[in-house]
Amino acid sequence: MSRNSGKTQRVARHSRVRNKVSGTAERPRLAVFRSLKNIYVQIIDDQSGNTIVSASSLEDKVKDKNIADSSGKMNISVAVGQVVAERAKEKGIGLVVFDRGGYKFHGRVKAVAEGAREEGLIF
Repeated sequence: MSRNSGKTQRVARHSRVRNKVSGTAERPRLAVFRSLKNIYVQIIDDQSGNTIVSASSLEDKVKDKNIADSSGKMNISVAVGQVVAERAKEKGIGLVVFDRGGYKFHGRVKAVAEGAREEGLIF
């Protein structure tokens, strides 16, 4: 990989963000990872190092939400945000800090955030 490849730059941006953003038990971190085909979201307590809740576009529950409206990655990203917010509510989590993972807050990353906010997650 060259020195200035896209992945290297994203990892550098993410490490700068992670120096400032950290999840606690009261306000865990909602972390987003985006690949070319899928999107993955975790809610993490960084103090104990535990993943509390996770969701991804590979899950059947997410795919079931989009049976009638399977028109691309944006709708799937919204569904992933909704699923992770539902699971967070079940665990008693209402407040999170958003970690965009070095990606721009645009497109699928923004769609995940909007889906989580629709289900009542506050960040």
